[in-house]
Amino acid sequence: MNTLARSLTTRDAVAVGLSSMIGAGVFAAFGPAAQAVLPTGTGAALLIALALAALVAYANATSSAQLAAQYPTSGGTYLYGRERLGPWWGYLAGWGFVVGKTASCAAMALTFATYAAPPGWERPVAAAAVIALAAVNYCGVTRTARLARWIVSLVLLALAITVTVALGSGKPDWSQVGHGDGGAGLLGGPAGWYGVLQAAGLLFFAFAGYARIATMGEEVRDPQRAIPRAIVLALGGVVALYAVIAVSLLAVLGLPGIAGASAPVADAVAATPWASAVVRMGAAAASLGALLALVAGIGRTSLAMAREGDLPRGLAAVHPRFGVPHRAEVAVAIVLILLVLTVDLRGAIGFSSFGVLVYYAVANLSAWTQSGVHRRFPRVLQAVGQIGCVILCTTLPATAVLAGIVVFAVGLGLRAVRVRAG
Repeated sequence: MNTLARSLTTRDAVAVGLSSMIGAGVFAAFGPAAQAVLPTGTGAALLIALALAALVAYANATSSAQLAAQYPTSGGTYLYGRERLGPWWGYLAGWGFVVGKTASCAAMALTFATYAAPPGWERPVAAAAVIALAAVNYCGVTRTARLARWIVSLVLLALAITVTVALGSGKPDWSQVGHGDGGAGLLGGPAGWYGVLQAAGLLFFAFAGYARIATMGEEVRDPQRAIPRAIVLALGGVVALYAVIAVSLLAVLGLPGIAGASAPVADAVAATPWASAVVRMGAAAASLGALLALVAGIGRTSLAMAREGDLPRGLAAVHPRFGVPHRAEVAVAIVLILLVLTVDLRGAIGFSSFGVLVYYAVANLSAWTQSGVHRRFPRVLQAVGQIGCVILCTTLPATAVLAGIVVFAVGLGLRAVRVRAG
């Protein structure tokens, strides 16, 4: 047996996609994004950045959905790039996904520990979380989907309480949503637009989980129908949720308050202790939910790459009882444990966004080549997604861009050596 079990419904796929997106990003990404747009002095700039990130995410999602309907098997854009553009393009996408998402997983494990662990115990608790969730994934993807639904419910409850308490017990200033402290114009010229684009790239980190649904093509029932629906439903729900959170934070804290806070969602309800405790629990659960889904996604992309020889072929094994890529998931867990015990990856949001945007750039190029019955969305969406990926990549913080270029160069070099040797 070397295929995965088709055991997931559309509802399961939506739950996994929601848990992948509603993760640490909603609790952590607004602060760095607000810092990027702070020179504009306008709260509207943050909302524009969120809208741009959502637009690029939607365009990318339609490409992923269209491709997943034609190729309903594991691997996501790694597979699509190979089939539509050639093996080098597929490898570029797969390398970006595995490296970028591994960094993202480590950051989420550490974020969970920051909220849940006593001082000094953050790294051991993060490692324990990786081990526990790897065990859940190892025992079968239906358990992954079931746990994802519970986690999403808890996080949504925490965010609903946050909005209700923040707007109900404080004195929201709705003028801050549109203009904040005022200033010269809405965006303050070209420098303001650069900050908005950088903020959009950072906020994209909070949307990127919808690719997890596409990597489940070999495990979803009726994937041609279920995967496109699940991607659009999950992304639409998350966009609406993030818009509500952003408006609430601006009304209560203002743009400078968000930019100066390490945990703006918690700060918005700091005056109410029980609500603050709920936010901490929600943030911890959100980090675990994203970590759970992403570990599974990395394992399945690694499975697809191992099947093609782009990773060691031993990782292509599927467990005969649980129907999961157990060797790949164990390997991912070992790497994550080493990272959370030795490296501080809180600054890896930019690097993770860089890798994921490259991944989606390959997806947009691949979807552009589809035609006939396989074309479900207009090509203009692929163009929007491609242009958006390039712009957001180049406007990320310079350190993230340079690190991304180096890591991709190393990955491509390793494949060139393997191809030449083989």
